[in-house]
Amino acid sequence: MAPMTERVMFLRAVRQLHRVRSFYAGGVLLWAVCAAWTGWQAPGSRQMWACVLLLAVFTGLLVTASLSLRRLEVPRTGRPAHHAASHGAANPRHAHA
Repeated sequence: MAPMTERVMFLRAVRQLHRVRSFYAGGVLLWAVCAAWTGWQAPGSRQMWACVLLLAVFTGLLVTASLSLRRLEVPRTGRPAHHAASHGAANPRHAHA
């Protein structure tokens, strides 16, 4: 029973990392826009540097989540996930009843 539980936990972790990665990407986009806008309105202001700092934090979190997700994902082989048996003849010398 342990392998199935481990597989379920693994899939949940991968799913959660996908969600977190998209959240961090949204944060990077938001803070990049805010930093550009504030830098255009008031260059060198405290608000601009706060936006730049938050942009750097979200970028670091996004990179960390992406690397963790890349490390966890299993490589795609092109085989079916359920490992179905082929539909051809099992054995040509096998007599059917």
